Amino acid sequence: MMRRLLRLLSFAFAIRLVPALCQEPSKPPVPAEQAPAFRAEANLVLVPTLVRDHSGRPVFALKADDFTVTDNGVAQTIALEQDTDGQPLALVVAIETGGNGAGRLDDYSRLGILIQALVGDVEHRVAVVGFDSRSHLLQDFSSDWAVVNQGLSDLAPGDDRAAIFDAVSFSVDLLRKSPPTYRRAILLVSETLDRGSETGLAETVRSVSDTNTIIYSVAFSSTKSNFKQNGSRILRDDRPGPPHGCMAKDPDASDQNKVLQFWNCLGLLVPPLRVAQLAVLTGVQSMRRNAPETIARLTGGEYYKFGSENSLEGALVAISNHVPNRYVLSFHPVSPAPGPHALEVKLNDYSKLEVTARRTYWVDATGLN
Repeated sequence: MMRRLLRLLSFAFAIRLVPALCQEPSKPPVPAEQAPAFRAEANLVLVPTLVRDHSGRPVFALKADDFTVTDNGVAQTIALEQDTDGQPLALVVAIETGGNGAGRLDDYSRLGILIQALVGDVEHRVAVVGFDSRSHLLQDFSSDWAVVNQGLSDLAPGDDRAAIFDAVSFSVDLLRKSPPTYRRAILLVSETLDRGSETGLAETVRSVSDTNTIIYSVAFSSTKSNFKQNGSRILRDDRPGPPHGCMAKDPDASDQNKVLQFWNCLGLLVPPLRVAQLAVLTGVQSMRRNAPETIARLTGGEYYKFGSENSLEGALVAISNHVPNRYVLSFHPVSPAPGPHALEVKLNDYSKLEVTARRTYWVDATGLN
C-alpha cells in the first residue's frame, strides 16, 4: 500500500490545482514573466468544466464549439482559455478544527506534502485557515512551503462548532486581495454539516460565485446527533431592505420564506432571475445534508468523502489527477443583470459523456467582480 501511495504522490507532483489543460512533462517550467497572460477582465465569467467518459476517465481534445453555455437560459458566446495551468495560483486551505474535526487532526500529518504536490511548480500563494465557531488565519499567504507547513502544524482542537459557511466566506475574502491575474481556489476539509455559521445561504452563494473561485472539498460524515442541531439558519439572508418595500423584513416570516422573498424581489426587477432563483434554491436541501459537497458543485469543483488518513490522501491524489484535465470556458455575459445567475454547460454531441461544471455566479449592481 505504501509503495502504491508513493507512486501516486510522485505522479501528483506533476499536477496543478486549478482547472487547466495538462502541460507536457518534458517541457521545462514556464517562467512567471513568460507565462501567457490570464484574462482577468472585470466582466469575464470563468466556467471550470470537467468532461468524463462512462468509466470516469477525463476526455481530452474538445474545443469551444463542442460546448454550449447558457446564462439564465440564454446561450452565450464562449471561448476556451488556453495554458491556464502555467498561471499563478492563490490557494486557501480551510480546515475544520472544531466540532467533529477536533478528533481528526491526526489525519492531516501529510497534508503539507500533498498540497505541495497539488500546486506543482507554478508561482503560488498559499494561506491556511482553521475554523470552529470562528475562522482563524493560521498562516497568511506565502510562497514558502516551510512557512505554509508551519501554519498547518498550528492546527489545534477548537470548540464544538463547525461554521463551514463562515469559513468559506472568510477564505473568499482573503482571496479577493490576490492580484487579479492569480487563479483562486479553496481546499475545504470539514465534516458534512454546517453548525454555527452566522452567514446564511444567500451570502454564501454570493461570496463563492462572484469571485471566480473554485472549491475542492473533502469531508467526513457528521454524526447523527449533528443532524438535529442543523437548523434553518443556512437559509437566512440578513441584508436589510427599504421600509415597507419589496425587501422589507417580515418578523413572522420563516427563514425559507425570507430567502424566497429576497429572490422574488430580484425576479420582479429582472424577470430572468427567476431561472437563477430556481437553480439556487434547489440546492437548499443539499446544503442541509452536505454543505461542502453543494458548495463544490456550485463552483464546478470536486467533492470527495474520507474516513481515514489513507482515504484523505487518496482523495487529494484523485483531485490531482482530474484538475489538470479540466477545461476553462469563459464568456462575457449578454445580459449582466444584478443578482444570481444560473449556468448550464452542455456538449453539442457526445451524449454519453458526463459534464461537471460551475452552476452559478453572482452579479453586483456595479457589475461582475
